[in-house]
Amino acid sequence: MAIREVREIGDEILTKPCKAVPKMTLRTKILIHDMLDTMYEKSGVGLAAPQVGILKQIVVIDIGDGPLVLINPQVVESSGDQTGEEACLSVPGKYGIVSRPYYVKVRAHNEDMEEVEIEGEELLARALCHEIDHLSGKLYVYQTEDGLHDAVPEEEE
Repeated sequence: MAIREVREIGDEILTKPCKAVPKMTLRTKILIHDMLDTMYEKSGVGLAAPQVGILKQIVVIDIGDGPLVLINPQVVESSGDQTGEEACLSVPGKYGIVSRPYYVKVRAHNEDMEEVEIEGEELLARALCHEIDHLSGKLYVYQTEDGLHDAVPEEEE
């Protein structure tokens, strides 16, 4: 597949709402695989279609348990609170402190357009909320508690 360019903050496409995906097509399957390849190449834990310039309701997530592909995702339940660091491939070199639900339940379609429910706590809940926000044109930077901070790159061994 292909690595796609990740749009960065300031790009108008990141502020626009996405359209629902009515059916699976070959182009959509290619997009999903390109999104996964791009997310892994950039060492992200999630990526939403608008981040690669496509206004469709598609997100991919992998917090280390294998990839999740969610089409037309909606948070249907949430509870609890967690506050922690968040970063985004569309806001390189920065992070912020953001409060999110501790637990979420998401209803979506998988790559075969079968309805699925995903439940997540902690990092998965944070990733689900972060990526689903992208589909409404919302970036985490507007939800930070004390603004953006410079990320210090990890030293290579």
